[in-house]
Amino acid sequence: MNVTIPASGRPDRRAATLVMACLGVFVAYLPVTTVAVSLPAIQSALNASTAQLSWVQDAFVLPMAAFILTAGVFGDVHGRKKVFLAGLLFSAVGAAVALSAQSVHVLWIGQAFAGLGAATLLPTTLALISHAVPDHRERGKFIGLWATALMAALAVGPLIAGVILDHAAWRWIYLVSVPVPLIALGFAARLLPDSRAPHGRKLDWPGQLTAALAITALVYGVIEGGAGSFTDVKVMVALFTAVVGGVAFVLAERRSDSPMLDLTLFRSPAFTATTLVAMITFLALIGFFFLLSLYFGLVQQLDTLQAALRLLMVTGAAIVVGQPVGRLMHRVAPRVLITGGLLVISGALFSLTGVDSGTSFASIAWRLALLGLGIGTVLTPMTATAVASVPYQQAGMAAAGNNAFRQVGGALGPAVLGALLSTKALDTLPGHLTDAGVTGATQRNIVATADADGLGAVAHMSLGADTGRALGALSDSFLDGMRLCLVVAGSLTLLAALVCVLLLRRPGQASSAPVASAHTAATATAGTPKAAVAAAVDPSPNR
Repeated sequence: MNVTIPASGRPDRRAATLVMACLGVFVAYLPVTTVAVSLPAIQSALNASTAQLSWVQDAFVLPMAAFILTAGVFGDVHGRKKVFLAGLLFSAVGAAVALSAQSVHVLWIGQAFAGLGAATLLPTTLALISHAVPDHRERGKFIGLWATALMAALAVGPLIAGVILDHAAWRWIYLVSVPVPLIALGFAARLLPDSRAPHGRKLDWPGQLTAALAITALVYGVIEGGAGSFTDVKVMVALFTAVVGGVAFVLAERRSDSPMLDLTLFRSPAFTATTLVAMITFLALIGFFFLLSLYFGLVQQLDTLQAALRLLMVTGAAIVVGQPVGRLMHRVAPRVLITGGLLVISGALFSLTGVDSGTSFASIAWRLALLGLGIGTVLTPMTATAVASVPYQQAGMAAAGNNAFRQVGGALGPAVLGALLSTKALDTLPGHLTDAGVTGATQRNIVATADADGLGAVAHMSLGADTGRALGALSDSFLDGMRLCLVVAGSLTLLAALVCVLLLRRPGQASSAPVASAHTAATATAGTPKAAVAAAVDPSPNR
């Protein structure tokens, strides 16, 4: 991208904003896939159960989902530079805590700080770019680079983890995430200009508190219910609390004069459809990636770098398809693109039910690439339609709301599918052990260990001559659970496609909208009309 620098030097400041924004979003998303491919190593080192391992992911995603809307408002009110610097600091602190973790509980704390940092960085980086580049046509180039940095973090995270885990313990995967945000913080403090919403917004504390309560209680209840029983008192209390918190959030937002999420947005069928599609799709996909990392480690016995190369098939394909889909939005209705992409995702998930412990890289690679193509096809029109389907003044809030619901789905994914995996695998494990010739006290010991400490704990048991047969039975039971989860995930994406068909009856504004960037799927800004693009990259509706 060529930038002409006049004597005023203003583009220097603009370039600094772009660099800081790209670095900020890279820092925010780097832990997502870095940790995902490291889960088997983390489970082995910390003796974590499957439910505890689910919380490693959810401890990051929950703060991101719960605080992303508030972070945007906080930046509007108190200044985006301050919030950006705080996000970098939270990310560095989270990585430092995780780096020093000697237990899974301390790791949760580190992940939570990193998730809070991500929630703070995501809306702030976009708002800073919006302020630095007022021309919406030129802004598209900057947003494209921002989105490329986001996708780069998702793509290189597993590779970084793979290289590190070949030579060091799992905790060193966080090493990069300590100095990078601190260095960025030092440069940003000197070079980054500040901005805030001209008219300001009020902080919606009742909405924030009730949303955080509802989301946390819901995910906790699902994880603990799947690991134990949904009739357990603490699980029932958690789910009841989630319902009460959700109702309280709705009431708080309806009464607020400055709501965190204006509920009138849901009067738009297109916004409602794309929000439901985002939540359902991310529940299925993030849950699937959680299972896939366990499959590569526990069943195929791959090291982290080998697993990372396989996951790169998904992210790489999603990046490649982004630009063609952006161009297609000029001519093809978003309803067609979203539905078609969801059907491709469903087909890829159902095709993966045919894998087993001996499936080759070539055989699984085309399935993962197909999944990536579907993801790349869905994200851009889905988020563009959400923003374009509401009045101009609410476009920024619509973008943030759609992203928040994605994160809620992403938080529920490992919880829901992890619970299904554990339940199904434990149900079939005794039968597979019997078929393998492992019976009596040895079988009871294996089943009890798997039930108490998770399936991965069986791989570390000292079973003598029964070791090979027991591990084979463990792989078979895991595959039974994974196939059930793939069927559920594929069915969920089919449900999302049905929602899209039923609610997106008209193509809507996004079908003929100019595209801001080929890769702005993750930013909720691509493919919107000019006014909506301007609003989408600034979380405040009162710019």
